[in-house]
Amino acid sequence: MAKQKGIKIVATNKKAYHDYFVEETYECGLSLMGTEVKSMRQGRVNLKESFCIIRNGEIFAEGMHISPYEFGNIHNGDPLRPKKLLMHKAEIRKLAGQVARQGYTLIPLKVYLKDSRMKLELGMCKGKHLHDKRDVAAAKDAQREVERALSRRRDD
Repeated sequence: MAKQKGIKIVATNKKAYHDYFVEETYECGLSLMGTEVKSMRQGRVNLKESFCIIRNGEIFAEGMHISPYEFGNIHNGDPLRPKKLLMHKAEIRKLAGQVARQGYTLIPLKVYLKDSRMKLELGMCKGKHLHDKRDVAAAKDAQREVERALSRRRDD
């Protein structure tokens, strides 16, 4: 079977963009079991409540739910088990230093297939306060009004 080329997005974490300011993104691999990969290819993954933690120089995705593969057998893993992320040691040390700062956290933003390999986009995020969320909503509304006015003007 030939390798597939390109990127196919499997799941995104829209809630992360609502609750956090995403300052930097990183790409990393996922260490998965075979039935988890098959389930993810079907799009049966949920990133909504997931986060990443650094333990003993390794990085893990916690709370990432991968539904059991329906045609699997006794080797189906626990849907909520911590998934190890594959990154270089230097990158992990850099991330650990940044997470040590006040208010920063690592959040999985997207899971996708890249050249037939599962990849995860990891975001260095800072939490939003309620007034920040209101400011973002107001800016989106203002931009929408500007677009409407421009489209009405073009139609005339």
